[in-house]
Amino acid sequence: MQHYMERLFHLSENRTNVKTEIAAGVTTFMTMAYILAVNPSILGETGMDSGAVFTATAVASAFATLLMAFFSNYPFALAPGMGLNAFFAYTVVLKMGFSWQTALAAVFVEGIIFIVLSLTNVREAIFNCIPLSLKLGITSGIGLFIAFIGLQNSHLVVDSSTLVSLFPFRTSLEDGSFWSMGMGAVLAFVGVILTAVLMYKKVPGSILLGILGTWILGILCELTGLYQPNLELGMASVLPDFSAGLSIPSLASTFFQMDFSGLLNFNFITIMLSFLFVDLFDTIGTLIGVASKADMLDENGKLPRIRGALLADAVGTTAGAILGTSTVSTYVESSSGVMAGGRTGLTSLVTGILFLLSLLLSPIFLAIPSFATAPALIVVGFLMVESICKVEFADLAEAMPAFVAMIAMPFMYSISEGIALGVISYALIHVCTGKAKQVHWLLYLLALAFILKYIFV
Repeated sequence: MQHYMERLFHLSENRTNVKTEIAAGVTTFMTMAYILAVNPSILGETGMDSGAVFTATAVASAFATLLMAFFSNYPFALAPGMGLNAFFAYTVVLKMGFSWQTALAAVFVEGIIFIVLSLTNVREAIFNCIPLSLKLGITSGIGLFIAFIGLQNSHLVVDSSTLVSLFPFRTSLEDGSFWSMGMGAVLAFVGVILTAVLMYKKVPGSILLGILGTWILGILCELTGLYQPNLELGMASVLPDFSAGLSIPSLASTFFQMDFSGLLNFNFITIMLSFLFVDLFDTIGTLIGVASKADMLDENGKLPRIRGALLADAVGTTAGAILGTSTVSTYVESSSGVMAGGRTGLTSLVTGILFLLSLLLSPIFLAIPSFATAPALIVVGFLMVESICKVEFADLAEAMPAFVAMIAMPFMYSISEGIALGVISYALIHVCTGKAKQVHWLLYLLALAFILKYIFV
């Protein structure tokens, strides 16, 4: 087995081994498993069958992640993208009035276009034209972004009159919410400390152990009454529920249910382009961030074998639409597996297999609470922010766009918006400071495209 895996994934060449890759794959899956619960809930708002969406989510994620393993030999995992699923449900279907079948058709067309772009040099050229300083800023921005997601998922950070604030622990004791949301926040903070200590002591698989340790603490708290599930507050039981058995929900109601009747409608083209635009730059941003943190970029800031990674993303999106789920994209949570030591496609292979197993063991995977995975996101975010230290701050023309990209992602809750503002600011600053010739012509074209998007889309 070791010899076969070595030959298939070149483990020694990438300074890793089977044990490390397996642990990394499990870690990535654990931090992504929430999508198996969240995606059916979001897409279910459109009238889609939640059970079918669950199966579509698991199968599409497994298929795309396995493609990533064998097309590129990178430790990146894919699943229906957060944000894109909300756009699918709340904007395209519920606000604009399209049927979910039409929305699936838009995702399918987007995927076909992506396959064409991935087989040519277009997406690869876009990745390579982004300067190293901006890539480092994007990496740091993604770190802040996923840390913020972790803080939100754990309810350590909540909405308030000042936009965000710390969870109101004293008030929660009075209204009783402390024993659900409050305990989740406390356990998440304990999980951050636990993970940090394990990492400091260089314990192998520390991020995964942090997730499992926090989950076990949650189980103990529920059994002793310190944690009380409250579905109205979004706090479910952390105990696996096997009452419904181990049957796999049918795909029949969503499989190949795309409606192309409005294909030439202007609004259809608009939503298709919106899916295309956001997915393109979310994926590029994620690849930049995760690859940079894993030292996979070459001396010119390029990612070798990127075409295979982009093709896996594109084919995954197309397959996802056929199965019945929103746009599949490369997940920023892949960084948790990278930080656990994952360096090859074996990590992705393990993650993909676990997505398939989740079809049979869904009660276990769906029981992992968000407050248990939140510490992993927060810690990985901390590790990714370190990239900003590599930016040459003495050169403001390079540093300021990196800073803009970094802060835009968490504050605007969008990787693609951070890239857009970073690219626009990079182009404008270099033109205004007499450094226009130092910028790749394609970056100027990207900046113009982003500006036109803000005006017309």
